[in-house]
Order: sequence, then C-alpha cells, then structure tokens
Amino acid sequence: MSRLFEIENLEITFDTARGPLTAVRGVSLVINKGESIGIVGESGSGKTVMSRASMGLLRGRRVKRTGSVKLEGQELLTLNNDEIRGLWGTKMAMIFQDPMTALNPVRRVGSQFNESLVKRLGMSKEDASKRTIELLTLVRMPEPEKVIAKFPHQLSGGMRQRVMIAMAIACNPSLLFADEPTTALDVTVQAQVLELLGDLREKLNMAMVIVTHDLGVVAGYTDRIAVMYGGEIVELATTPDLFANTKMPYTQALMESIPRLDRKIGDRLPAIGGTPPDPTLARTSCGFADRCTFATDKCRTEHPPLTDAGNGHMYRCFFPLGGK
Repeated sequence: MSRLFEIENLEITFDTARGPLTAVRGVSLVINKGESIGIVGESGSGKTVMSRASMGLLRGRRVKRTGSVKLEGQELLTLNNDEIRGLWGTKMAMIFQDPMTALNPVRRVGSQFNESLVKRLGMSKEDASKRTIELLTLVRMPEPEKVIAKFPHQLSGGMRQRVMIAMAIACNPSLLFADEPTTALDVTVQAQVLELLGDLREKLNMAMVIVTHDLGVVAGYTDRIAVMYGGEIVELATTPDLFANTKMPYTQALMESIPRLDRKIGDRLPAIGGTPPDPTLARTSCGFADRCTFATDKCRTEHPPLTDAGNGHMYRCFFPLGGK
C-alpha cells in the first residue's frame, strides 16, 4: 500500500498559566491510501489534539508544534493559514464530535452545503443544490429534498451526523478524520453511522481515521488501531492482532471496560483506578506506572521505548502481557 499521510515525532505543547503543557509527545504514524485506522484512548490521552493538529486546526502563538506531518509528501506544519485552508475539504476533512455545534444554527442545511460547494469547487448555485441532494442521498438521508430546507435543530442527532458526513465528503477528500463520530447517539444509530462510514470509505477509496475512547466502536471498522495514553502511542497493531495478542496493560484495561452481553445485570464495569499523568511535567517513567498492577521500580524510573514485537505490533511496556 502506498503512503498517504505521515506523522513523524509530532509534539504539541500549549502555553498555559501552569506552564508548558505537552498534549502530544513524539507521535509517529503512517496512514496508507484507503486504510482505516482507529485512534483510541481515554479523555486527555491526546488523541483529539493529535488529529486536529495534524489537520492544521491548532495554530497560533500559544501552540508550539514540532516534528513533521506530510500529506502525499507535502509538509503541512510549515504551510501558512491560506495554504492549509486550501487543503481542507479537498484533500482532508474532519467530522467533528458534536454536529450541533459544528453546524451553523441559524442557517438552513442546504445553504451551508451551497457555500462550501460554490467556494471550494466553483459550482453554480443550481449545480450545488443538485450536488447537495446527491450527497445527502449517498449518506442515506431520508427525504433529502425536505432536509435541505430545515435548520440543524429540526433534525435528530443521527440526521445531523449524516449531514456532517455528507459535508465532509463533498469535495472527495483523500483522508477523513472522524472525531468521536458516534458520541451521544443511541446504539442502533451508532451502528448505522459506523457502517455508513465504512461503506463510504470503500466506495470513495478514502483513508479514514476514527478517533474514539471506545475500543468497541472501532473493533469491526478499522484495519489498524493505535492506542494513546498520556500523549503517546502505547500500542499499535492490526485490529485482529490487537484484540488477540494485547501487549499493553492499559489496552487490556480499556478492553475490560467494554460492555459485554455476558455480564450479569447490575454488575459494575471495571474502571481504571487513579488519574492520567500530569501533561505539564517531564516524562521520566512509564506514564501508566502509577495505575498499573504490573508496575515495578523499573517502570517508575525509566521511560519505556516503543518496541516492535516482531510482526509490526508495537507496544510501550517493559513487561508486556504474554511476554515479548
């Protein structure tokens, strides 16, 4: 597979009242054309910051970005605002976590589509209206002709998410980031949205990154999964291998928190004790050591490197589950 998107040693630091806060620490990741990757981790793991910074959405005096991010060989971190905006929608796009806040609440759905299509693709308003209907039909929106005349608040959560997906793919991007695409949706609608994203990826030959806190969400819809913790990738493997041969105790803890049908009614889901590491402090140990039942003095005094298990399965642990 040919490389589409390359992140190398990416570090994102914010200037805060508490001092420098490093949200992403030396992340490297390659995404191939047409591939689907899941970025998984709890709140504060750095997954959303990493994806938004990669797209060039985090810019300004209070944000320091080092490392490299390349799309089809083009370095993105050195582009100015106008240059990076030129890639949004046409080369890469994002479905944001909350469609209600991402959509303009005082403009009708059709009007929001028209603005993007006319500006990005140079369509006439008439052609843009036709294309909007086609896009909404593509994402399986019921009665798209009626939807374009409605305001976002008049749509259900699942319908708003479909509108966001349709807007994201309107200009046929090569890479789509989906940031918590199923948040606040009921289980049935979650499955419909994930199935839709999978179908669109194959139909449009589009690479996709699904950012989520739930391993269960990405289990059946990704080729590979990267698990993030404390701003770092702590495990990276093909989806089947990650579930069958988990190496990182943190990944195992995430798996145990997935709701299961065989649990007894009333049983509490296992929780990970403790809190994530302070992102304002330098990392001189394993970030998960204080919460890990397998941690030793070595874990508390040395920072584990990302290690290859021999088959491309990467993990950041001195004492991996199942041995090295």
